[in-house]
Amino acid sequence: MLDDTLLDDPSRLADTDTGGLLRAAAMAGAQVRAVAEAAEEAGVGRLAEERPRALVLVTRPGIGVAASQLLAALLTTACPVPVVLAEAVPSWIGALDLVVAHTDDPGDVVLAESLDRATRRGARVIVTAPPDGPVAAAAAGRGVLLPPRVPVPTGFGFARALAAGLVVVGALGLLRTDIAELADELDRESERDHPMHESFVNPAKSLALRVADRTPLLWGLDPAATAVAWHAAFVLASHAGVVSDVAGYQQAIGRAALHRAAVQSSSGGDLFADPDDEQPTQPRVLLLAVGRGDAAEATRRAAEATLAGADVIRLDEVSGGDATCAAVLALRFELAALYLGLAAGTIGGPGYYTPAAV
Repeated sequence: MLDDTLLDDPSRLADTDTGGLLRAAAMAGAQVRAVAEAAEEAGVGRLAEERPRALVLVTRPGIGVAASQLLAALLTTACPVPVVLAEAVPSWIGALDLVVAHTDDPGDVVLAESLDRATRRGARVIVTAPPDGPVAAAAAGRGVLLPPRVPVPTGFGFARALAAGLVVVGALGLLRTDIAELADELDRESERDHPMHESFVNPAKSLALRVADRTPLLWGLDPAATAVAWHAAFVLASHAGVVSDVAGYQQAIGRAALHRAAVQSSSGGDLFADPDDEQPTQPRVLLLAVGRGDAAEATRRAAEATLAGADVIRLDEVSGGDATCAAVLALRFELAALYLGLAAGTIGGPGYYTPAAV
């Protein structure tokens, strides 16, 4: 049962958030700065000396999947280097390739074996992972290990994983991102979403209330936004037990029955209908937008024309490029999922994922 009064009572919020999860999420900017410092000390900038044959993004279970998807989306099809998303290092890996991976699980055997294979074949390897365990051992001395310098609970390292990837592709000259600006914008988003701010001025609390008791349809209006939607679905499921639909908008409109339901739910319905008669699984359409420019605006207008009552989530207040906008949007959903989970009482229950001890 959702206790929405909790959201506007900072004292009760603090008492309920016994694990300090809201504070952990708000450390996203600090994580980005720490990754940038660690990468500089590790000499990641030297990657510019040689562009790889292929960039392999290893997607292990957890937040690293969406972070890799987002990085690939940001690089776009114009990237001069092939970008490969894979659950394990492919068999053709060689000395001309570069592997980037993230995990919160120091005992991920599949990743450890993958990194060992990649380094034995001479590939360059960069991994963000805990400093101990088989994964760290596989990268030790032969790859670059970027351990967390800002301690946060498992599942709160999206900003760290993304920042590591952005530093790598920046060093390669594939995508330039102002990492300092990214960290600052994440800090500003954390301040906007601070527990002290009431729901009507707090974007994350407002978003939490919008998806409460609904089935969110998280439809991205561009590839980067769709990648953020996957992360949003992950955190909503992890913290609030909410099941979401994720798709790019063009894919979404091809699913006739669900699209009809989305159009009906966003049309406003009968103003005089009894709200108690509404189905608890009624969908809520959230159109996520990251890309900017004429093409992005045309896509947004077309979607709004069909789904007139849908929520369009775009961050016009955020400066910087698409990477910064996407990272801030991901953080907003993360905090919204936490607020919703705290209000619904789903956080801290049995089944909260913890990596196996090594």
